[in-house]
Amino acid sequence: MPIFRKAVDRLADLLRGDRKITYRAFIDARIAPYVTPLLDRIVADDEDGDTLRNSLIPWRRAQRPPIAIYRGDVSTCRIDGPWQVAERHWLPIGGLIVTTGVTAHLNPFEAQALHKRMQQAIEDTVLTWVREHDLYALRHVPEEIDRKEADPAAKAMIAAWVSGQHEACADPDSRSGGADGCCSGGSCGALCDACRKGSDHA
Repeated sequence: MPIFRKAVDRLADLLRGDRKITYRAFIDARIAPYVTPLLDRIVADDEDGDTLRNSLIPWRRAQRPPIAIYRGDVSTCRIDGPWQVAERHWLPIGGLIVTTGVTAHLNPFEAQALHKRMQQAIEDTVLTWVREHDLYALRHVPEEIDRKEADPAAKAMIAAWVSGQHEACADPDSRSGGADGCCSGGSCGALCDACRKGSDHA
């Protein structure tokens, strides 16, 4: 029966003119509620689908299932799974460091130590950002957002910034890039702290 279904699907794909194919998979009922919504989002033919597929490129290239991937402008650190249980301890099976002139494979204990160091660096950076931007003073909000409102507002903010940058590059004495204006002293495209926060201060 699976062979017959594959043959029918392939024939149907050849007859279609929209460059789409049929893909079938048998998923365990236990994990289906978690996996199928994610698969639907990954294959979506829109901005969300593109973003998810691009984010998964490093995961697809990895031979082992990654537990975490930390990326800088040049360097990459990957912590590899599957997790290994040793008595009461959970250890990655290995890891990888790639940077200029270096490709290094890590053993489980090196990978675990680096994983913890990267997590601590993230924690320190997030808390520093919170303090610098006085986020403790803000009221508590849920993690969920209303994308019908939030996405257009964010795109409008980006469009306004791009328009301002074009004006600044065309007119060095304009408020957005002049000596007394916002983001002064920087190259075209550079953001000041207030711009990064989205303040309407220009």
